Amino acid sequence: MRFDLTDLRLFAHVHAAGSITGGAAASHMTLASASERIRAMEDSLGVPLLVRVPRGVQPTPAGHSLLQHARQLLLQVERLQADMGSYGAGLQGQVRLLCNTSAMAEHLPGVLSGFLAVHAGISVDLEERPSEEIADALRLGLCDIGLASDAADLAGLQVHPLWPDPLVLVVPRGHAWAGRAGVTLAEVAATPLVGLAEHSAFHAHLARHARRIGRRLDYRVRLRSFESVCRLVGQGIGQGIGLGIVPRSVAVRCARAAGVQRVPLAEDWAARQLVLCLRAGEALAPAAQLFVEHLLAGVAPAAVSAAPVRRRRPLS
Repeated sequence: MRFDLTDLRLFAHVHAAGSITGGAAASHMTLASASERIRAMEDSLGVPLLVRVPRGVQPTPAGHSLLQHARQLLLQVERLQADMGSYGAGLQGQVRLLCNTSAMAEHLPGVLSGFLAVHAGISVDLEERPSEEIADALRLGLCDIGLASDAADLAGLQVHPLWPDPLVLVVPRGHAWAGRAGVTLAEVAATPLVGLAEHSAFHAHLARHARRIGRRLDYRVRLRSFESVCRLVGQGIGQGIGLGIVPRSVAVRCARAAGVQRVPLAEDWAARQLVLCLRAGEALAPAAQLFVEHLLAGVAPAAVSAAPVRRRRPLS
């Protein structure tokens, strides 16, 4: 059995992309070269590592085992390179970060700009995912750090509170629901909505909770940002364009300019908080550790203490 680091990186990229084509592109090699390397790995082991599915490939049980070892080896190499780099041109490295839509839109821009300005030799590989997928990706070692909602199943992960992030319904000023103490998702599902794009993590999050109550949300239009949702909802008074679900911080910030009012979403899963998630019992690579320290240093104490967070453990 003879593998090199290029083989291991390719296999990790194929798994992350869900296809050999995507893995080849991420590894900067041709599809033919990538396919040949995968075949050589399978021949060396004597077992198939990937199985074809309708939209690409998935690892076999042997492939999952190889993936776990590959991640550990690649992480060790990254740590070695980062440590050695600190003696030369400065610490080098990459942070693999997954976050949900709310973190991406409301909180990360300022955090990222400050971090990247200070650490010129570090890059951040950032991807938006639903919170449940972020937790799964962390458990599988597909990312270093996750920013997710504490409403997701975070069992087995280190969890550290960041920012309150409850969801609210935004309605035009003067709407019949304005001033209500709360509204349920079942009520919301009975009215037209303005929402985010179908591929967004936030859309997937709401759709999942609607399915749990046997409903489907009715979107009249999908937009690219929470701000756009608020603006269109605010223009809809008397026209019946639709209502929207957004994080409370967005509704507060956009209330005056967009002409909307917020109504609490009366669901337990909507009373959420954004949290930092890490794999339990594993030391972070130097670049990821620096990002975590930068992130936690910038979180206001009031935000940290605003709500309890389940399964909190000390940062290792």
